[in-house]
Amino acid sequence: MAALVRSIAKTGLAAASVLVPGAAFAASEGKGGMPQFDSATFPSQLFWLAVILVIFFFVMRSSALPRIGEALEARRQKIDDDLDKAAAHREEAEAAMAAYEKALADAAAEAHSIQREAAQAIAAKAAERRASLSARLAEDTKAAEARIAAAKEPVIASLQDVAAEVVQDAAAKLAGVKVSQAEAKAAVAAALKEAG
Repeated sequence: MAALVRSIAKTGLAAASVLVPGAAFAASEGKGGMPQFDSATFPSQLFWLAVILVIFFFVMRSSALPRIGEALEARRQKIDDDLDKAAAHREEAEAAMAAYEKALADAAAEAHSIQREAAQAIAAKAAERRASLSARLAEDTKAAEARIAAAKEPVIASLQDVAAEVVQDAAAKLAGVKVSQAEAKAAVAAALKEAG
C-alpha cells in the first residue's frame, strides 16, 4: 500500500513539474484569471492530462492492480480452504454420528440378547425347580399313601373285629340267634366287598 502511495505521489510531482512552468508562463503574460481556463493552453493541458492518465494507468496496472488481484486471490483461496475444512469437519461429524448410531444399535442388540438369555435361564431354572418339586411331591404322596395303607390295614382289621362283635350282639339281641365269630367276620367282609 505504501508503494502505491509513493508511485502516485511521483506521478503527481511529475505532472506538477510540467504544469507549473506553463502556469508561470501564462501569468507572466499579464493576462488575468486562471491559466486553466485560458483557451490557448487547452491543447497542452489535454496532452498532459492524457500523458498523466496513461502514466497513472500503467502505474496502477503494474503495481496496484496485481496487489489487489493477489489480495482477492488470497481471500478466495482462504475462503476455499475454509470451505474445504468445513466439508472435512462435516464428514468427520457424519462419520462420528454414524459410529455413535452403530454403537448404540450394537448396545441395544447386546442388551436384548442379554435379556433374552436371562429370561431363558430363569425359565429353565423355574422348570427345573418345578420338576424337582413335582418329583418330591410325588415321592411324598407315595410315602403318604403307603403310610395310609399301612395304617389302614390294622384299622380295617380292628374295625372288622368290632363290626363282627356288633353283628354277633345284634343277632343275639334282635333275632335271638347266636352267630360265631367266624361267621360274623365273613358277613362283615362280604358287606365291605359289596360296598366297594
